[in-house]
Amino acid sequence: MTDSEELVDLTIRYATAIDSQQYQLLSTVFTADAELDYGEVGRWRGAAEVTEFMDLAHAGAANTIHRMTNQVIAVDGDNATARTYVDALILGPEGSGVNAIGFYDDEAVRTADGWRISKRTFTSVRLTMVGA
Repeated sequence: MTDSEELVDLTIRYATAIDSQQYQLLSTVFTADAELDYGEVGRWRGAAEVTEFMDLAHAGAANTIHRMTNQVIAVDGDNATARTYVDALILGPEGSGVNAIGFYDDEAVRTADGWRISKRTFTSVRLTMVGA
């Protein structure tokens, strides 16, 4: 795969980790010291912190769907930037929940284990409560 394809795979792995409730996969998405800023949702440092948060935050969710689109990637040696649009639907067992739409701005680094996100900022464009 090309670097760009690997970086797209990295963002899809993030969505897959959450939607399949395999939160341990997040350790293959973020560096151990990654800086994550999700605005009002929260801020975390490192793969372990964000993994713990995602597990707790989605514990009551019956279904989640994270759609990652319109990825723009720029690679410069062992560093890369990416913007990925996200449409995340998180539903509880009764069918109500939240639909968060926005984008991720990522900085990634090439590691011995492949590309990892070292910095992520989420910008919310629209947050909607959905009902059953």
